[in-house]
Amino acid sequence: MCEFMASRVPVAMTIAGSDSGGGAGIEADLKTFSALGVHGTAAITSITAQNTLRVTAIYDIPGWMVYEQIKVVHEDIGIDAAKTGMLSNSEIVKAVADAVKEFNLKLVVDPVMVAKSGARLLREDAVEALKKNLLPLALVVTPNAPEASILAGFKVETVEDAVKAAKKIHELYGVEAVVVKGGHLSDPEVVDVLYFNGEYYYLKSKRYPRGCFHGAGCTYSAAITAFIAKGYSIVKAVEEAKKFIDTAIYYGLRIGRGHCPVNPLAYIEIPALKYTAIENVRKAVEILLENQAKIIPYAPEVGINVVEAIDARYVESPLDVVGVEGRLVKAGNKLIKVGEIKAGASSHLARLIIALIRNGLDVRAAVNIKYNPVIVNKAVENGLNVVFVDRTLEPEDLKKAEMGTMEWIASQIPPGSKEPDLIYDKGDVGKEAMIRIIGKNAVDAVNKLLRLLT
Repeated sequence: MCEFMASRVPVAMTIAGSDSGGGAGIEADLKTFSALGVHGTAAITSITAQNTLRVTAIYDIPGWMVYEQIKVVHEDIGIDAAKTGMLSNSEIVKAVADAVKEFNLKLVVDPVMVAKSGARLLREDAVEALKKNLLPLALVVTPNAPEASILAGFKVETVEDAVKAAKKIHELYGVEAVVVKGGHLSDPEVVDVLYFNGEYYYLKSKRYPRGCFHGAGCTYSAAITAFIAKGYSIVKAVEEAKKFIDTAIYYGLRIGRGHCPVNPLAYIEIPALKYTAIENVRKAVEILLENQAKIIPYAPEVGINVVEAIDARYVESPLDVVGVEGRLVKAGNKLIKVGEIKAGASSHLARLIIALIRNGLDVRAAVNIKYNPVIVNKAVENGLNVVFVDRTLEPEDLKKAEMGTMEWIASQIPPGSKEPDLIYDKGDVGKEAMIRIIGKNAVDAVNKLLRLLT
Protein backbone atom coordinates (compact mmCIF):
# COMPACT_ATOMS: atom_id res chain seq x y z
CA MET A 1 0.00 0.00 0.00
CA CYS A 2 1.23 3.49 -0.85
CA GLU A 3 1.95 5.39 2.41
CA PHE A 4 2.63 8.80 0.87
CA MET A 5 0.83 10.78 -1.80
CA ALA A 6 1.93 14.35 -2.46
CA SER A 7 -0.92 14.99 -4.88
CA ARG A 8 -3.43 12.90 -6.76
CA VAL A 9 -2.29 11.56 -10.12
CA PRO A 10 -4.80 12.02 -12.97
CA VAL A 11 -6.35 8.73 -14.05
CA ALA A 12 -7.43 7.84 -17.58
CA MET A 13 -9.01 4.66 -18.86
CA THR A 14 -8.83 3.00 -22.25
CA ILE A 15 -11.78 0.79 -23.15
CA ALA A 16 -10.46 -0.96 -26.22
CA GLY A 17 -9.03 -4.04 -27.86
CA SER A 18 -5.59 -5.49 -27.32
CA ASP A 19 -3.06 -5.44 -30.18
CA SER A 20 -0.61 -8.32 -29.75
CA GLY A 21 1.87 -6.40 -31.93
CA GLY A 22 1.87 -3.52 -29.44
CA GLY A 23 1.25 -0.82 -32.04
CA ALA A 24 -2.39 0.10 -31.49
CA GLY A 25 -5.26 -0.53 -29.07
CA ILE A 26 -4.74 -0.54 -25.33
CA GLU A 27 -0.99 -0.98 -25.74
CA ALA A 28 -0.68 2.31 -27.64
CA ASP A 29 -3.13 4.02 -25.29
CA LEU A 30 -1.27 3.04 -22.13
CA LYS A 31 2.06 4.19 -23.60
CA THR A 32 0.42 7.53 -24.41
CA PHE A 33 -1.05 7.92 -20.92
CA SER A 34 2.35 7.22 -19.37
CA ALA A 35 4.13 9.63 -21.71
CA LEU A 36 1.72 12.38 -20.67
CA GLY A 37 2.02 11.77 -16.92
CA VAL A 38 -1.37 10.15 -16.46
CA HIS A 39 -2.02 6.84 -14.70
CA GLY A 40 -3.47 4.51 -17.29
CA THR A 41 -6.14 1.90 -16.58
CA ALA A 42 -7.75 -0.48 -19.05
CA ALA A 43 -10.94 -2.35 -19.79
CA ILE A 44 -10.16 -4.87 -22.54
CA THR A 45 -12.98 -5.36 -25.03
CA SER A 46 -11.36 -7.78 -27.48
CA ILE A 47 -8.16 -9.72 -27.89
CA THR A 48 -6.67 -9.60 -31.36
CA ALA A 49 -3.89 -11.65 -32.89
CA GLN A 50 -2.19 -9.13 -35.12
CA ASN A 51 1.13 -7.74 -36.28
CA THR A 52 2.12 -4.93 -38.64
CA LEU A 53 0.86 -6.94 -41.63
CA ARG A 54 -2.54 -8.34 -40.66
CA VAL A 55 -5.13 -9.33 -38.07
CA THR A 56 -5.51 -13.11 -38.01
CA ALA A 57 -8.00 -13.61 -35.16
CA ILE A 58 -10.34 -11.65 -32.88
CA TYR A 59 -11.80 -12.87 -29.60
CA ASP A 60 -14.43 -10.63 -28.00
CA ILE A 61 -14.71 -10.26 -24.23
CA PRO A 62 -18.31 -10.65 -22.93
CA GLY A 63 -20.10 -7.36 -22.36
CA TRP A 64 -20.63 -8.00 -18.66
CA MET A 65 -16.88 -8.46 -18.19
CA VAL A 66 -16.13 -5.20 -19.99
CA TYR A 67 -18.59 -3.42 -17.70
CA GLU A 68 -17.07 -5.06 -14.62
CA GLN A 69 -13.57 -3.89 -15.53
CA ILE A 70 -14.80 -0.29 -15.73
CA LYS A 71 -16.84 -0.61 -12.54
CA VAL A 72 -14.06 -1.85 -10.26
CA VAL A 73 -11.59 0.78 -11.43
CA HIS A 74 -14.18 3.54 -10.94
CA GLU A 75 -15.04 2.31 -7.43
CA ASP A 76 -11.46 2.15 -6.20
CA ILE A 77 -9.21 4.46 -8.22
CA GLY A 78 -11.59 6.81 -9.99
CA ILE A 79 -11.56 7.75 -13.68
CA ASP A 80 -10.95 11.37 -14.68
CA ALA A 81 -11.51 10.66 -18.37
CA ALA A 82 -12.01 7.58 -20.51
CA LYS A 83 -11.75 6.69 -24.17
CA THR A 84 -13.12 3.93 -26.30
CA GLY A 85 -11.38 2.21 -29.15
CA MET A 86 -12.35 -1.13 -30.65
CA LEU A 87 -15.90 -2.04 -29.57
CA SER A 88 -16.47 -5.10 -31.70
CA ASN A 89 -20.17 -5.86 -31.20
CA SER A 90 -23.40 -4.28 -29.99
CA GLU A 91 -23.31 -6.12 -26.65
CA ILE A 92 -19.97 -4.51 -25.81
CA VAL A 93 -21.12 -1.08 -26.99
CA LYS A 94 -24.23 -1.24 -24.79
CA ALA A 95 -22.23 -2.46 -21.78
CA VAL A 96 -19.83 0.47 -22.17
CA ALA A 97 -22.73 2.90 -22.57
CA ASP A 98 -24.30 1.59 -19.36
CA ALA A 99 -21.03 2.13 -17.48
CA VAL A 100 -20.52 5.63 -18.92
CA LYS A 101 -24.03 6.65 -17.81
CA GLU A 102 -23.82 5.03 -14.39
CA PHE A 103 -20.40 6.44 -13.53
CA ASN A 104 -20.82 9.76 -15.36
CA LEU A 105 -17.55 9.39 -17.26
CA LYS A 106 -16.00 12.07 -19.43
CA LEU A 107 -15.74 10.09 -22.64
CA VAL A 108 -13.70 10.35 -25.83
CA VAL A 109 -14.94 8.02 -28.57
CA ASP A 110 -12.54 6.87 -31.25
CA PRO A 111 -14.98 5.09 -33.60
CA VAL A 112 -12.52 2.38 -34.67
CA MET A 113 -14.05 0.53 -37.61
CA VAL A 114 -11.18 -0.83 -39.69
CA ALA A 115 -7.58 -1.75 -38.77
CA LYS A 116 -4.65 -0.23 -40.66
CA SER A 117 -4.21 -3.63 -42.33
CA GLY A 118 -7.80 -3.45 -43.63
CA ALA A 119 -9.39 -5.91 -41.18
CA ARG A 120 -12.93 -5.02 -40.09
CA LEU A 121 -13.00 -4.27 -36.34
CA LEU A 122 -16.60 -3.07 -35.92
CA ARG A 123 -19.57 -5.17 -36.96
CA GLU A 124 -22.61 -3.63 -38.62
CA ASP A 125 -24.79 -4.08 -35.52
CA ALA A 126 -22.11 -2.37 -33.45
CA VAL A 127 -22.09 0.67 -35.76
CA GLU A 128 -25.79 1.22 -35.10
CA ALA A 129 -25.37 0.65 -31.37
CA LEU A 130 -22.48 3.12 -31.35
CA LYS A 131 -24.65 5.76 -33.03
CA LYS A 132 -27.67 5.16 -30.80
CA ASN A 133 -26.21 4.28 -27.42
CA LEU A 134 -22.69 5.67 -27.09
CA LEU A 135 -22.17 8.80 -29.20
CA PRO A 136 -24.91 10.76 -27.36
CA LEU A 137 -22.88 10.22 -24.16
CA ALA A 138 -19.55 11.32 -25.62
CA LEU A 139 -17.70 14.52 -24.85
CA VAL A 140 -15.48 14.15 -27.93
CA VAL A 141 -15.57 11.89 -30.99
CA THR A 142 -12.56 11.53 -33.30
CA PRO A 143 -13.49 9.95 -36.65
CA ASN A 144 -11.15 9.83 -39.62
CA ALA A 145 -12.62 10.71 -43.01
CA PRO A 146 -14.03 7.20 -43.82
CA GLU A 147 -15.55 6.95 -40.33
CA ALA A 148 -16.93 10.49 -40.58
CA SER A 149 -18.53 9.50 -43.89
CA ILE A 150 -20.39 6.66 -42.18
CA LEU A 151 -21.44 8.78 -39.21
CA ALA A 152 -22.45 11.86 -41.22
CA GLY A 153 -24.09 9.94 -44.07
CA PHE A 154 -22.13 11.50 -46.93
CA LYS A 155 -18.68 11.20 -48.49
CA VAL A 156 -15.93 13.12 -46.69
CA GLU A 157 -12.99 13.81 -49.02
CA THR A 158 -11.94 17.44 -48.51
CA VAL A 159 -11.57 19.92 -45.65
CA GLU A 160 -14.86 21.49 -46.74
CA ASP A 161 -16.51 18.08 -46.41
CA ALA A 162 -14.93 17.63 -43.00
CA VAL A 163 -16.34 20.97 -41.84
CA LYS A 164 -19.85 19.92 -42.85
CA ALA A 165 -19.41 16.44 -41.38
CA ALA A 166 -18.19 17.72 -38.01
CA LYS A 167 -21.29 19.88 -37.56
CA LYS A 168 -23.58 17.14 -38.89
CA ILE A 169 -22.22 14.54 -36.45
CA HIS A 170 -22.73 17.00 -33.60
CA GLU A 171 -26.32 17.62 -34.70
CA LEU A 172 -27.17 13.95 -35.28
CA TYR A 173 -25.75 12.51 -32.08
CA GLY A 174 -25.36 15.42 -29.67
CA VAL A 175 -21.60 14.99 -29.20
CA GLU A 176 -20.18 18.15 -27.66
CA ALA A 177 -16.98 18.17 -29.71
CA VAL A 178 -16.24 16.51 -33.05
CA VAL A 179 -12.73 16.12 -34.45
CA VAL A 180 -12.70 15.00 -38.09
CA LYS A 181 -9.12 13.94 -38.74
CA GLY A 182 -7.49 14.99 -41.99
CA GLY A 183 -5.09 12.16 -42.71
CA HIS A 184 -7.34 10.61 -45.37
CA LEU A 185 -8.39 13.91 -46.95
CA SER A 186 -7.14 15.03 -50.36
CA ASP A 187 -5.67 18.37 -49.23
CA PRO A 188 -1.87 18.89 -49.39
CA GLU A 189 -1.68 19.57 -45.63
CA VAL A 190 -3.20 17.43 -42.91
CA VAL A 191 -6.04 19.54 -41.55
CA ASP A 192 -8.03 18.25 -38.58
CA VAL A 193 -11.35 20.03 -38.10
CA LEU A 194 -12.63 20.52 -34.55
CA TYR A 195 -16.24 21.65 -34.11
CA PHE A 196 -17.07 22.76 -30.57
CA ASN A 197 -19.60 25.19 -29.11
CA GLY A 198 -20.57 26.38 -32.59
CA GLU A 199 -16.98 27.26 -33.49
CA TYR A 200 -14.57 25.63 -35.94
CA TYR A 201 -10.89 25.10 -35.19
CA TYR A 202 -8.41 24.04 -37.86
CA LEU A 203 -5.38 22.10 -36.69
CA LYS A 204 -2.80 21.89 -39.46
CA SER A 205 0.34 19.83 -39.87
CA LYS A 206 2.62 18.59 -42.62
CA ARG A 207 2.13 15.26 -44.30
CA TYR A 208 4.86 12.76 -43.48
CA PRO A 209 5.12 10.32 -46.40
CA ARG A 210 7.76 8.33 -44.49
CA GLY A 211 5.96 8.50 -41.16
CA CYS A 212 4.49 5.56 -39.26
CA PHE A 213 0.72 5.46 -38.88
CA HIS A 214 -0.26 2.17 -37.24
CA GLY A 215 -2.01 3.13 -34.01
CA ALA A 216 -2.20 6.83 -34.91
CA GLY A 217 -5.93 7.11 -34.27
CA CYS A 218 -5.68 5.28 -30.94
CA THR A 219 -2.76 7.42 -29.82
CA TYR A 220 -4.40 10.70 -30.86
CA SER A 221 -7.63 9.97 -28.99
CA ALA A 222 -5.65 8.67 -25.99
CA ALA A 223 -3.69 11.93 -25.89
CA ILE A 224 -6.91 13.96 -25.95
CA THR A 225 -8.21 11.79 -23.10
CA ALA A 226 -5.02 12.26 -21.08
CA PHE A 227 -5.12 16.04 -21.41
CA ILE A 228 -8.81 16.11 -20.43
CA ALA A 229 -7.97 13.94 -17.41
CA LYS A 230 -5.35 16.56 -16.48
CA GLY A 231 -7.99 19.28 -16.56
CA TYR A 232 -7.36 20.85 -19.98
CA SER A 233 -10.23 22.43 -21.87
CA ILE A 234 -11.46 20.48 -24.89
CA VAL A 235 -9.89 22.88 -27.39
CA LYS A 236 -6.54 22.92 -25.57
CA ALA A 237 -6.61 19.14 -25.15
CA VAL A 238 -7.11 18.61 -28.89
CA GLU A 239 -4.44 21.17 -29.79
CA GLU A 240 -1.86 19.55 -27.51
CA ALA A 241 -2.85 16.06 -28.65
CA LYS A 242 -2.28 17.14 -32.25
CA LYS A 243 1.32 18.11 -31.43
CA PHE A 244 1.76 14.82 -29.60
CA ILE A 245 0.54 12.63 -32.46
CA ASP A 246 2.58 14.53 -35.06
CA THR A 247 5.72 13.75 -33.06
CA ALA A 248 4.67 10.11 -32.63
CA ILE A 249 4.06 9.72 -36.38
CA TYR A 250 7.23 11.49 -37.51
CA TYR A 251 9.45 9.49 -35.18
CA GLY A 252 7.60 6.21 -35.72
CA LEU A 253 9.13 2.85 -34.88
CA ARG A 254 10.66 1.12 -37.91
CA ILE A 255 9.69 -2.40 -36.89
CA GLY A 256 7.89 -5.20 -38.71
CA ARG A 257 7.33 -5.67 -42.43
CA GLY A 258 3.98 -3.94 -42.71
CA HIS A 259 2.49 -0.71 -41.35
CA CYS A 260 5.02 0.59 -38.83
CA PRO A 261 3.59 1.85 -35.52
CA VAL A 262 3.67 5.35 -34.11
CA ASN A 263 6.05 6.12 -31.25
CA PRO A 264 4.22 7.74 -28.31
CA LEU A 265 7.38 7.81 -26.19
CA ALA A 266 9.19 10.17 -28.59
CA TYR A 267 7.34 13.03 -26.88
CA ILE A 268 9.25 12.50 -23.64
CA GLU A 269 12.29 10.60 -24.91
CA ILE A 270 13.66 13.45 -27.05
CA PRO A 271 13.71 16.02 -24.18
CA ALA A 272 15.17 13.35 -21.86
CA LEU A 273 17.94 12.55 -24.36
CA LYS A 274 18.76 16.26 -24.74
CA TYR A 275 19.00 16.58 -20.97
CA THR A 276 21.38 13.62 -20.83
CA ALA A 277 23.49 15.09 -23.63
CA ILE A 278 23.65 18.44 -21.82
CA GLU A 279 24.85 16.69 -18.67
CA ASN A 280 27.47 14.73 -20.63
CA VAL A 281 28.78 17.85 -22.36
CA ARG A 282 28.83 19.66 -19.01
CA LYS A 283 30.98 16.88 -17.53
CA ALA A 284 33.22 16.89 -20.60
CA VAL A 285 33.75 20.65 -20.33
CA GLU A 286 34.60 20.31 -16.62
CA ILE A 287 37.25 17.73 -17.55
CA LEU A 288 38.69 20.05 -20.20
CA LEU A 289 38.85 22.98 -17.76
CA GLU A 290 40.39 20.82 -15.04
CA ASN A 291 43.10 19.81 -17.52
CA GLN A 292 43.44 23.14 -19.30
CA ALA A 293 47.21 23.31 -18.81
CA LYS A 294 47.48 20.30 -21.12
CA ILE A 295 44.74 21.54 -23.45
CA ILE A 296 45.70 25.20 -24.04
CA PRO A 297 48.71 24.51 -26.31
CA TYR A 298 46.31 22.71 -28.68
CA ALA A 299 43.50 25.27 -28.65
CA PRO A 300 42.78 26.40 -32.22
CA GLU A 301 42.19 30.03 -33.16
CA VAL A 302 38.48 29.29 -33.70
CA GLY A 303 38.21 27.82 -30.20
CA ILE A 304 37.40 24.37 -28.86
CA ASN A 305 33.95 22.89 -28.87
CA VAL A 306 32.68 19.59 -27.55
CA VAL A 307 29.37 18.24 -28.81
CA GLU A 308 27.05 15.29 -28.32
CA ALA A 309 24.06 14.29 -30.42
CA ILE A 310 20.96 12.64 -29.03
CA ASP A 311 20.05 9.10 -30.12
CA ALA A 312 20.45 8.55 -33.86
CA ARG A 313 16.73 7.76 -34.24
CA TYR A 314 15.88 11.36 -33.40
CA VAL A 315 18.72 13.38 -34.93
CA GLU A 316 17.44 15.81 -37.55
CA SER A 317 19.46 19.02 -37.29
CA PRO A 318 22.04 20.85 -35.13
CA LEU A 319 19.15 21.53 -32.73
CA ASP A 320 19.47 17.85 -31.78
CA VAL A 321 23.16 18.24 -30.94
CA VAL A 322 24.33 19.79 -27.67
CA GLY A 323 27.42 22.00 -27.66
CA VAL A 324 29.02 25.04 -26.02
CA GLU A 325 27.69 28.39 -27.18
CA GLY A 326 30.65 30.52 -28.27
CA ARG A 327 33.01 27.58 -27.64
CA LEU A 328 35.93 27.40 -25.22
CA VAL A 329 38.52 30.03 -26.11
CA LYS A 330 42.07 30.80 -25.05
CA ALA A 331 42.40 33.98 -23.01
CA GLY A 332 46.04 34.46 -22.02
CA ASN A 333 47.00 31.32 -20.17
CA LYS A 334 43.42 30.32 -19.40
CA LEU A 335 40.68 28.43 -21.19
CA ILE A 336 37.32 30.20 -20.92
CA LYS A 337 33.86 28.77 -21.54
CA VAL A 338 32.15 31.60 -23.39
CA GLY A 339 28.45 30.69 -23.29
CA GLU A 340 25.83 28.18 -22.26
CA ILE A 341 25.81 24.46 -22.86
CA LYS A 342 22.67 23.79 -24.85
CA ALA A 343 21.15 22.11 -27.88
CA GLY A 344 21.82 23.95 -31.12
CA ALA A 345 24.92 25.75 -29.78
CA SER A 346 27.25 24.23 -32.37
CA SER A 347 27.20 24.37 -36.15
CA HIS A 348 30.40 22.86 -37.56
CA LEU A 349 31.01 19.94 -35.20
CA ALA A 350 27.28 19.30 -34.93
CA ARG A 351 26.94 18.96 -38.70
CA LEU A 352 29.94 16.62 -38.80
CA ILE A 353 28.41 14.30 -36.20
CA ILE A 354 25.04 14.38 -37.95
CA ALA A 355 26.70 13.50 -41.27
CA LEU A 356 28.62 10.61 -39.67
CA ILE A 357 25.41 9.30 -38.10
CA ARG A 358 23.58 9.53 -41.42
CA ASN A 359 26.40 7.55 -43.00
CA GLY A 360 25.55 4.73 -40.60
CA LEU A 361 28.43 5.21 -38.15
CA ASP A 362 27.85 4.53 -34.45
CA VAL A 363 29.21 7.82 -33.11
CA ARG A 364 27.59 10.68 -31.25
CA ALA A 365 30.23 13.10 -29.99
CA ALA A 366 33.33 15.07 -30.93
CA VAL A 367 35.86 17.56 -29.59
CA ASN A 368 38.22 19.62 -31.74
CA ILE A 369 41.82 20.81 -31.29
CA LYS A 370 44.31 22.33 -33.71
CA TYR A 371 46.31 20.00 -35.94
CA ASN A 372 49.55 18.61 -34.51
CA PRO A 373 51.39 15.71 -36.17
CA VAL A 374 52.57 14.40 -32.79
CA ILE A 375 48.97 13.80 -31.71
CA VAL A 376 48.14 12.10 -34.99
CA ASN A 377 51.16 9.82 -34.77
CA LYS A 378 50.37 8.88 -31.17
CA ALA A 379 46.81 8.00 -32.16
CA VAL A 380 48.13 5.71 -34.89
CA GLU A 381 50.62 4.10 -32.46
CA ASN A 382 47.77 3.47 -30.01
CA GLY A 383 45.79 1.62 -32.64
CA LEU A 384 43.07 4.24 -33.07
CA ASN A 385 41.25 4.53 -36.37
CA VAL A 386 42.73 7.70 -37.87
CA VAL A 387 41.26 9.32 -40.98
CA PHE A 388 43.01 12.02 -43.02
CA VAL A 389 40.96 14.42 -45.14
CA ASP A 390 42.69 16.58 -47.76
CA ARG A 391 40.93 19.96 -47.58
CA THR A 392 42.60 21.07 -50.84
CA LEU A 393 40.26 18.61 -52.63
CA GLU A 394 37.12 20.19 -51.20
CA PRO A 395 34.82 21.45 -53.99
CA GLU A 396 35.14 25.21 -54.53
CA ASP A 397 31.39 25.85 -54.16
CA LEU A 398 31.48 24.37 -50.64
CA LYS A 399 34.53 26.44 -49.70
CA LYS A 400 32.90 29.66 -50.86
CA ALA A 401 29.56 28.95 -49.22
CA GLU A 402 31.19 27.71 -46.00
CA MET A 403 28.33 25.25 -45.77
CA GLY A 404 28.50 21.58 -46.55
CA THR A 405 32.17 21.27 -45.57
CA MET A 406 31.45 19.02 -42.59
CA GLU A 407 29.20 16.82 -44.71
CA TRP A 408 31.95 16.61 -47.35
CA ILE A 409 34.51 15.63 -44.70
CA ALA A 410 32.19 12.85 -43.49
CA SER A 411 31.76 11.65 -47.07
CA GLN A 412 35.52 11.08 -47.36
CA ILE A 413 35.30 8.15 -44.97
CA PRO A 414 35.00 5.03 -47.16
CA PRO A 415 31.63 3.21 -46.94
CA GLY A 416 31.81 0.20 -44.66
CA SER A 417 34.69 1.61 -42.61
CA LYS A 418 34.67 1.21 -38.87
CA GLU A 419 33.95 4.25 -36.74
CA PRO A 420 36.78 6.81 -36.79
CA ASP A 421 38.46 7.82 -33.55
CA LEU A 422 40.22 10.82 -35.07
CA ILE A 423 39.60 12.83 -38.24
CA TYR A 424 42.23 15.39 -39.18
CA ASP A 425 43.13 17.77 -41.98
CA LYS A 426 46.10 20.05 -42.68
CA GLY A 427 43.93 22.99 -43.61
CA ASP A 428 43.80 25.04 -46.78
CA VAL A 429 43.87 28.71 -47.75
CA GLY A 430 41.95 30.49 -45.00
CA LYS A 431 41.11 27.17 -43.33
CA GLU A 432 42.76 26.29 -40.01
CA ALA A 433 44.23 22.79 -39.76
CA MET A 434 42.18 20.72 -37.34
CA ILE A 435 41.91 17.45 -35.43
CA ARG A 436 38.54 16.15 -34.40
CA ILE A 437 38.37 13.40 -31.75
CA ILE A 438 35.25 11.26 -32.15
CA GLY A 439 33.50 9.38 -29.34
CA LYS A 440 30.40 7.50 -28.21
CA ASN A 441 29.56 10.45 -25.96
CA ALA A 442 31.14 13.76 -25.00
CA VAL A 443 33.04 12.40 -21.98
CA ASP A 444 34.38 9.52 -24.07
CA ALA A 445 35.67 11.94 -26.73
CA VAL A 446 37.37 14.22 -24.19
CA ASN A 447 38.95 11.31 -22.28
CA LYS A 448 40.23 9.92 -25.58
CA LEU A 449 41.82 13.32 -26.26
CA LEU A 450 43.45 13.46 -22.82
CA ARG A 451 44.98 10.00 -23.31
CA LEU A 452 46.61 11.30 -26.48
CA LEU A 453 48.00 14.33 -24.62
CA THR A 454 49.48 12.29 -21.77
